[in-house]
Amino acid sequence: MTRIKVLIVDDSAVVRQVLTANLSQDPGIEVIGTASDPVFAMAKMQGQWPDVIVLDVEMPRMDGITFLKQLMSVRPTPVVICSTLTEKGAETTMQALAAGAVSIVAKPKLGLKQFLQEDSESLVIAVKAAARANLRRLAASSATALPPVQAKLTADAILPAGVHAMAETTDRVIAIGTSTGGTQALEVVLTALPRVCPGIVIVQHMPEKFTGAFAARLNNLCQAEVREAVNGDRVMPGCALIAPGGRHMLLKRSGARYYVEIVDGPPVSRHRPSVDVLFRSVATCAGKNALGIIMTGMGDDGAKGLKEMHDMGARTVAQDEDSCVVYGMPKEAVKLGCVDKELALGRIAYEIVGYGGGR
Repeated sequence: MTRIKVLIVDDSAVVRQVLTANLSQDPGIEVIGTASDPVFAMAKMQGQWPDVIVLDVEMPRMDGITFLKQLMSVRPTPVVICSTLTEKGAETTMQALAAGAVSIVAKPKLGLKQFLQEDSESLVIAVKAAARANLRRLAASSATALPPVQAKLTADAILPAGVHAMAETTDRVIAIGTSTGGTQALEVVLTALPRVCPGIVIVQHMPEKFTGAFAARLNNLCQAEVREAVNGDRVMPGCALIAPGGRHMLLKRSGARYYVEIVDGPPVSRHRPSVDVLFRSVATCAGKNALGIIMTGMGDDGAKGLKEMHDMGARTVAQDEDSCVVYGMPKEAVKLGCVDKELALGRIAYEIVGYGGGR
């Protein structure tokens, strides 16, 4: 078995030590070195090039963003950002994702060692997803088995499956679920939409605090309004609501009006927010009035929920393999036979516009 070679770049000796210990416990991962800043990292990489780099963004001599841009221009390599859970850190991390980083793992300012030890599973998953990433597609749009983990919960942990959807209305809802590579993919889709489009609800796997910065960045780029959802937000034409990191988002309905409910709860399909949770709620509340879209990402979160939407009469779309950074979530949905269309990333916005127009 070929192990994933990882280089850790962080100015904190404690972080380097804990990350090395956590990643080294997985038989599919080999930490080939650590560096306190990008200058040291570049020297080490001349001897052995890593498959994945775990990178901090705030470091002496050279910041992570500058290093990432140089790396992507010379020799594109999968990068997982390990960033501090602060608003400033979130804004900087958005720049890293735009520059080509694959995903984010958050670290708090306090209780760092305990946090990283307890959250080692998400780090391992992020590294393995990054190792499988199609960097050619990541640039165009801006492995091994997982170790044993705790029981994988389904959407039943948050809400029961619906028996039937509510009566049809004229309002249509777009539900999108995505993970690894999804920040860039969502930018491609949302920036191509006109100002007037159906109401959109989105789950992008991302830690808390980062979703607000992500939504704000998209809002500056898009004609439609994009914002991080808060409990009770109306789902309206011309607006896309992104589930806040660390909490689940459900679609609800009051009369002919759709709104979102933001709830706490355990991770579902190992994620919080979970695409399965959102899709199940859309299946129950919107039924035939919904379009479900599952996009790039590792794992299977959203596949079962998309099937529930399909079974309730919703139209369903999966991003095709060739345009995915990681063809995991869409692949699992296709396996379940619940995908009406597989579309290239560049065609998804057209599908949304057509659906909103009654096609």
